[in-house]
Amino acid sequence: MDTPVCFIDTDSAGKLCVQQSALEILEQIQQPVVVVAVVGLYRTGKSYLMNRLAGKQTGFALGSTIESKTKGIWMWCVSHPTKAETTLVLLDTEGLGDVDKGEPKHDTNIFSLAVLLSSTLVYNSRGTIDNKAVMDLQYVTELSECIKVKSSDEDAEDSSEFVKFFPSFIWAVRDFTLELKINGKDVTKDEYLEFALKLKPGTSRSVVEYNFPRECIQKFFPSRKCFTFPFPTTQENMCSLGSLDSAEISSEFLKVTDNFCQFVFHDSCVKRLKDGYTVTGRVLGHLAKTYVDTISSGAAPCLENAVIAMAMIENEAAVNEGLQVYQSGMEKLKGSFPLELKDVSSEHQHLSSMATQAFMKRSFRDTDGKFLKSLEEKIIKLFDEYLCQNKQASKKRCEEILSSLSAPMMEKLEQGFYVKPGGYDLFCKDLEDIGKKYNSQANKEVKAEEVLEEFLKTVDSKAILKADKKLTEKEKKIKKEKEKAALLEQEIKAKEEKQRQLEEKFEAERRSNEERMRQMKEKMDEEMKLQREEAERAMNSKLREQADLQEKGFKEKADRLSQEIEEFKRRTTEAESNKAREFAEIIENYNQRHEKVMDVMMQQLREQMKAKLKPEAGSSSSCRIM
Repeated sequence: MDTPVCFIDTDSAGKLCVQQSALEILEQIQQPVVVVAVVGLYRTGKSYLMNRLAGKQTGFALGSTIESKTKGIWMWCVSHPTKAETTLVLLDTEGLGDVDKGEPKHDTNIFSLAVLLSSTLVYNSRGTIDNKAVMDLQYVTELSECIKVKSSDEDAEDSSEFVKFFPSFIWAVRDFTLELKINGKDVTKDEYLEFALKLKPGTSRSVVEYNFPRECIQKFFPSRKCFTFPFPTTQENMCSLGSLDSAEISSEFLKVTDNFCQFVFHDSCVKRLKDGYTVTGRVLGHLAKTYVDTISSGAAPCLENAVIAMAMIENEAAVNEGLQVYQSGMEKLKGSFPLELKDVSSEHQHLSSMATQAFMKRSFRDTDGKFLKSLEEKIIKLFDEYLCQNKQASKKRCEEILSSLSAPMMEKLEQGFYVKPGGYDLFCKDLEDIGKKYNSQANKEVKAEEVLEEFLKTVDSKAILKADKKLTEKEKKIKKEKEKAALLEQEIKAKEEKQRQLEEKFEAERRSNEERMRQMKEKMDEEMKLQREEAERAMNSKLREQADLQEKGFKEKADRLSQEIEEFKRRTTEAESNKAREFAEIIENYNQRHEKVMDVMMQQLREQMKAKLKPEAGSSSSCRIM
């Protein structure tokens, strides 16, 4: 994208809506995304920072009046400067606190969306981080009401559930002029932020009101960073900051800005959903649509519901993607039909594995394995269709070979060449020569035996044998029996070939299933790993919070948190156990379904075996071909 576009706007009814043009852009981004959103009071210079993150001087609109320039949420997608095959998505939000807004919850909704969609949240303010600055960040106190982790109220207030998916937090303080000293000692910018978020002891109403937003920031954003920016330029140049040369901007301001950008580039993580699912541009668009539609309906966005909806969309798309991989590969192979069955089966197994890989890469929370089952069933159906097309191509080729080889003999038959004494032996000799040449040319064709069987049934030698005066009646009777035996032998060969092909197909499906099971196991192990990592991050956040409370003398709060930690450990262990059991059930159910498919194929094999020695009724006679 050369320039930003409007991502989320307000419609004529005053409701938030996602712009279709922005969704179309995100739909094309299949890479993981790092999403950086900036929020803060209007006219505090948010857009300038986002332009610098995009590596540009201009892009997001910079206002030069007291009016808020940015409306809704604007988006700019650029290649990530330090992470390969990753897209950096920058979200510039409408300034909070604009007096022109009529909807009282509008700012809260914008702030909530920035939290839900970003992997790094930048809060931009001016001056100092004093109590007013903290109180201006009132929206953070409403997050537990505006965002739900689960569809039920269970564990709704547990901050550990929020920190699993909340973004890291950067406080950017603009136009900062103070010395970084506390009690006469030099401190870092991060220490300055933590000092501003320090809780007061006591339980009075004023203390509770003072502590509440600070507790929320600490709980919801355990990963915090602070940058303090000096004035960028003279007061008269402030309105044209975006067009100034670097020589006209404070070198210290440029240095801090550069440090800020480098930190964001190196420390901002790829956006993930609950349970560790990596978000691509396409998924980000679906998420935004889900969250905005929920907000517009008057409900609070629910992460669990969003994940369920996302899983449905992505899993259906994953099935189609896997199927496309398989089908495009088989269509290329189709151009070489007819082929030996082993060649078709080998390519089927290879493409089936690739299709499963494509599915696994995109699928998410296929909790009962039904989408993988759907992919398997569609691939098996396609495989049968391609086998049928290969057989048809083989049959056509075999018929062409036989037609070419038998043409001289058929012409002799029409002319009555064989209707004479000794004609029967001449006929058998010609037919035998045709058979040898045919077997030489069509020996690898899947329909070779079957087409030959059909051909022999159509060649009627009765009239020739009857007219041959050279043979005695006894000799004619013996030759008739030999004809029947030869035809029966060819029928058995054709049935044996069908049985061999069915066995080969059975083996191909068995190997394909083993490969699917292996990939499924890998996918489940990866999901378990991500779930454990997610739980560890939440646990470490709680432990840091507990240590901080103990250090600062908040024993009662620390003790309460200790109980929360124990409960969190119990729930985490239980969730991991449930997940393992769930995975075991998925594999068991999948195996059972596959065994049923294999049972059907085995039944077909058994029926082939029974029919192998039974000649078809009404078979015509012909001479033996060897």
